Amino acid sequence: MEAPRAAAAGPGATGRPAPARGEGPRERPRKTWYLLPNLITLSSVFCGFDSLRRSASARSEDDFHRAALLIVLAMLFDTLDGRVARMTRTESAFGLQLDSLADLISFGVAPSVLVYQWALHRLDGLGVLGGFVFAACGAIRLARFNVLSAGEAGRPAVPPKYIVGFPVTGAAGVLVAIVLTHAAADGQPGGAGVAPAVLATTVLLSLLMVSTVRFRSFKDLRLDARTALLAALALGSSAIISARWQPAFVLVWLISAYVLLGIAESFRRPPARPRDAAPPAAPPAG
Repeated sequence: MEAPRAAAAGPGATGRPAPARGEGPRERPRKTWYLLPNLITLSSVFCGFDSLRRSASARSEDDFHRAALLIVLAMLFDTLDGRVARMTRTESAFGLQLDSLADLISFGVAPSVLVYQWALHRLDGLGVLGGFVFAACGAIRLARFNVLSAGEAGRPAVPPKYIVGFPVTGAAGVLVAIVLTHAAADGQPGGAGVAPAVLATTVLLSLLMVSTVRFRSFKDLRLDARTALLAALALGSSAIISARWQPAFVLVWLISAYVLLGIAESFRRPPARPRDAAPPAAPPAG
């Protein structure tokens, strides 16, 4: 039998040199490397926690501004941890779950508390409901993402070209941009006239997160002419908006364009067939 022969063969039977005693396979990353992306993820959690702390005790526009900037910093860490994990080949099921929990804190709970303390508290019960709906839809969006993106043994699968539902980071970015642009326009912290519009925006973002609209993940971007043109359009339009109004309005423009792109493509694209749909039954013979 083949199996006993392979078992009886020596270390050199495969044609590759056996690793030295006490030395693991060279292609496997060191265990300490797994700490690096997780530490970056925990840095995002810290930013979300500190944003919550500042929002809860905010008394001025500067306090809300700092809390919003902490969420922006958390977005930076959220972008880095996945890239570092892929570069060091340390992606794991644990990292996937930790990243989602961090996203729920930094981009689900922290932005909802920020906008509630900033404006929604003026609407009493409706404001509480609006903040809760955003956090709840963010949790649902992240849970669905984990189910769809988990591969074998729960490890992250290859990132798809499209993702289902508006990303929770993008939804948080819209709320943060509202606070930052309002501060840039020298507005009062969440005035009474702003609260209904903030509530409507919050509910709309919540529905987009749990919707079936597919948005581009941009994981398939390559260094070609099309990518260069897209980058040039984004940078050029952002520079014009920054020079014409305020740099804080750039985030609003980029995220709004991303939302419109996803909605427009959803109308042009035929509905996707579910992956777990059973094939049609064959007609009986005879």
